[in-house]
Amino acid sequence: MKEIIENMLAGTRPEKDMRAANRGKHLGDFPESLQPDPDTLRPAAVLVPLIDHPTGLTVLLTLRTDTLPEHPGQVAFPGGRVEPVDSGALDAALRETEEEIGLPRHYVRPVGYLPQYLTITGYSVIPVVGFVRPGFTPRPDPTEVAEIFEVPLDFILDPANRRRETREFRGTNVSYYVIPYSVGGRDYRIWGATAAMLVDFAQRIQNRIEQVG
Repeated sequence: MKEIIENMLAGTRPEKDMRAANRGKHLGDFPESLQPDPDTLRPAAVLVPLIDHPTGLTVLLTLRTDTLPEHPGQVAFPGGRVEPVDSGALDAALRETEEEIGLPRHYVRPVGYLPQYLTITGYSVIPVVGFVRPGFTPRPDPTEVAEIFEVPLDFILDPANRRRETREFRGTNVSYYVIPYSVGGRDYRIWGATAAMLVDFAQRIQNRIEQVG
């Protein structure tokens, strides 16, 4: 599976102008009528951390605290805004990940990028995929991260483990993915942008597997 992912992402690069890259495109998992003005999009980057366990790959995710002003209590990838101090999306994703969960960047081997995702809250997000060497000690930032947990990649790849739901937002019905996951008596609801990026990742892997036979 690692080889499939590496080959699939080989040579991928993030767009340099995140606003221009989204202009005129129907991105994000919501109706075009709800997309924000491309000129107001805020650049962000997240790490899609694939923990390289001997038993198989897992995806590390965080549960955001209930006190955050945006997306409180939701499951998310570690990451955040691209700041002036960052050299690019990769640097921002690694910096934010270390700040949020204490994962040192030398534990991460980046392998490529997924397509940008436009969120309903006005962010243009670049997902950075990286293999993570196990053995680090998680140190969640208590102001941002309530929990850290892992989901087997095989679980994410199985279409039976995802569904579509619809809710009304600003007078418009919005359809989105939901990936319910339970472990150790704890139930997690992965949905919205995070679920959409995971489903996109899973579908690309499946397509790659079918291509190579």
